[in-house]
Amino acid sequence: MKRTRRQWVTLGLAAVLLASLCVLAAFWQWHRYTDRQAQIDLVETNYTAAPEPLSAFVTGPGDTLAPEDVWRPAEVTGEYVPESTVLLRNRPVGGTPGFHLLVPLRTELDGQETVLVVDRGFVPLGADATEPALVPEPPSGEVTVTVTLRADEPASDRGAPSGTVVRINTDQVLDQGPEGGAWADGTTVGAYGQLRDEDPAAAETPVALPRPDTDPGSHLSYTFQWAIFALGAVGGYVLLWRRETRAATVTAGELLAADDPGGTSRPRRERRRRVDEDYEDALVDAAQHQARDTSSA
Repeated sequence: MKRTRRQWVTLGLAAVLLASLCVLAAFWQWHRYTDRQAQIDLVETNYTAAPEPLSAFVTGPGDTLAPEDVWRPAEVTGEYVPESTVLLRNRPVGGTPGFHLLVPLRTELDGQETVLVVDRGFVPLGADATEPALVPEPPSGEVTVTVTLRADEPASDRGAPSGTVVRINTDQVLDQGPEGGAWADGTTVGAYGQLRDEDPAAAETPVALPRPDTDPGSHLSYTFQWAIFALGAVGGYVLLWRRETRAATVTAGELLAADDPGGTSRPRRERRRRVDEDYEDALVDAAQHQARDTSSA
C-alpha cells in the first residue's frame, strides 16, 4: 500500500531524530577519546622523566600540585610517622582485594616543616577480610624516598571504619590516624606520593603499585560505530522512499516485459495457436466431405 504524505513526513522526522541522537553519541565518544588520549600522553611523558626534588613541584605547606606535574617522579628526604598509618579501602590491585598503606612523611621545604602522605603499596586481606594480612613497617630514621606525585583526591562524604579511608585526601587521611590530624595542621600540601623506592630499604615491603594504565579503551571505535548508525538512519529512509516511488511509476509495458521475458505477449501467442488448430480442423472436415461425395457418385 502506498504511503501518504503524512506518513513520509513522520518517517523522515524519525530518521532525522535518530540520526541526530547518533551524531550526539558519536561526539560524546570522540570527546572521551580525546580526553583519554591527553591523559595517556601526560602519563607517558611524566612517568618516565628523571626524578627531581619535591621542592621543584610544591614549594611548601599549602601549595598544590599543578595538573601538568601529575605522574612526575620526585625525591624527598625525611622521616616516616608510622604511628599515623591509615589504610585505604576498596582499591584492589590486579583484581586482588586488600588495602593500601598510607603513611605520612615529615620533611622540610624551604625551611618549613612539611608533611607528605606516601602510599607505600598494597597488602592483601587477612583471614577475616576486615584487616590486612600484615602491615610492614617503614624504614626508621631519615630516609630518602622516590615517589610518583599525584594530586589530592576529592574528599569523600562516605563513612569508613576508624583508621581507614576510601580516598587519598591528605586532610582526611591525617584525621583518620590514631591521634587525629591536629599535629600536622598548617604543614600539609595538596598532593600525595606513590612509593617507587626507599633508601634505606625496609626489611619487609608491601606489594609495589603497578604502572599507570595507558589503555585507550574503545571510545574511538564507538565513535565510528555511532557515525555509521547516523548514516544508516538517513540512508534507510532515502532507500525506502526511492523503492516505493519507483514501484509506483512502473509502466504497463514493463509489467508485460516482466511477465514475458521473450518480449512477446503470451496471451496473443495462445490465441494464434487456437486459430491455427481451428483452421486445420476445418481442412480435415472439408476433405472428409469431399471423400464422401465422391464415393456416393
